Amino acid sequence: MSRVLVVANQTLGGDDLLEFVRARMAKGPCDFWLLVPATSRAHRNPDALVPGLNAPMDSEDDDYAEARRRLEHGLDVLRRLGAEVDGTVGDPDPMKAIQETIERDKFDEIILSTLPSGVSRWLRQDLPHKVERKFQLPVSVVTAGQRATR
Repeated sequence: MSRVLVVANQTLGGDDLLEFVRARMAKGPCDFWLLVPATSRAHRNPDALVPGLNAPMDSEDDDYAEARRRLEHGLDVLRRLGAEVDGTVGDPDPMKAIQETIERDKFDEIILSTLPSGVSRWLRQDLPHKVERKFQLPVSVVTAGQRATR
C-alpha cells in the first residue's frame, strides 16, 4: 500500500484537492497522512479563508489552534471520501514541517495543495521543486482553481 503525504493549509477541503485525492484512491491502495503547517496569520490569504474555520488570532498558539481546526476538518472530509487518513499540525515553515514528518515516517509520494499562483507563498518560494529535489519523491501540485500537475 502506498503512503501519500498531503500538505495543505488554506486549500484543505477544497474541491480541487478532494477530486485529486479521489482520483489517487482510484489508482490503487493507499493511505494518506495529512500535514497542516501552522501558517502564521500574517501569511494567510484572507480571500481563501474557510467560513467557520477561521477565528481572530494574535499569537503563535492561536496559529497552531487554527491549524488544528483545519486538520480536524480536513480529516473529516477525507474520511467521508473513504480515505484512510491521519495527520498532524506541523511547523509554520512548510519545508521544515515536511522534513520533520518524513523523518518520522516513510512516504512514497507527496501532494502539495496550494492557492493560485498569484497569491500562493508556497509557489513563490518554489516549494514543490525544492521538496522534490530534497526528498527525492514524486510531488503532485494541486492548485486551487487549476488542474493538478506532477
